[in-house]
Amino acid sequence: MAYSFARVTAAADLNPRLRRIRFEVADLEMLGLPGVADEAVGIYFPRDGESAPPPMQLREGVWAYHDVEPIPDARNYSVRAIDPENRSMTVDFVVHSHGPATVWAQHAQPGHEVVMSHARGWYRPQASAGWHLLVADLAGMPALARILEDHRGAATVTALVEVAAEDDLAYLDGCSTAAEIIPLVGSGNGLGPSVLGDSIRHLDLPGGTGYCWFAGEAAQSRVARKYFRQEHRWPRESYDIIGYWRAEGERWARRYAEHGDELFAIYQRAIARGKGEKAAAEEFDEALERAGL
Repeated sequence: MAYSFARVTAAADLNPRLRRIRFEVADLEMLGLPGVADEAVGIYFPRDGESAPPPMQLREGVWAYHDVEPIPDARNYSVRAIDPENRSMTVDFVVHSHGPATVWAQHAQPGHEVVMSHARGWYRPQASAGWHLLVADLAGMPALARILEDHRGAATVTALVEVAAEDDLAYLDGCSTAAEIIPLVGSGNGLGPSVLGDSIRHLDLPGGTGYCWFAGEAAQSRVARKYFRQEHRWPRESYDIIGYWRAEGERWARRYAEHGDELFAIYQRAIARGKGEKAAAEEFDEALERAGL
């Protein structure tokens, strides 16, 4: 897995909170996209006074910004659509009031450049699952839309969606004719506390084998994971629950900086003991919770 420069070819607002940007990705195959419906890439933005981020360097098999100060700001974004033949990628940005990614996206025009790397994806439902519960706020909506478009098979689908306003729901128009959409309007998304994880508890879930995919605020992802693990005794293979962002992220980052190395060591030890990435990530998340993070 390496990196690629990506050049903006088109940019347009979908609504006041979502902006669509299309990229030409020169070395698309170098990203190692996993090919799952919620695949995402890390996007690195130009530093002040620069038109593009600097190139990454390869060191000990790892492409990254080694010994570069300051490291360009980066955020993870879902791939809304991909066209390998034309080396084209569509990314839909949620527009906030501040932050390096949203400022860049609001002013992005054809010709502007970013660096993409660290492709990953999580959506891997078991074939035996008779029903799927998909849960997302605005940050997770691009991945949710692609999941709904790609869904095949007999499993029934319910989508619990937290949006800022009613018109955000139009983003899912045409994605699926079979899925049940349950909207939560006006909470989370930087407007106030998210209620996604808590709202799952009030759903009348079907019997039999199910699967849950969750993409939203990190604290609420923790609520959802505990619900399925501790109350329903689901195995880890039955859910992919991801915290896409954190409320009060800047304050959280300052607190994490004080203890981050010792906490991340818990993840590294779990991997060294042969635990899978998902199990190790859950041990890390539990350590964060114990530390008040």
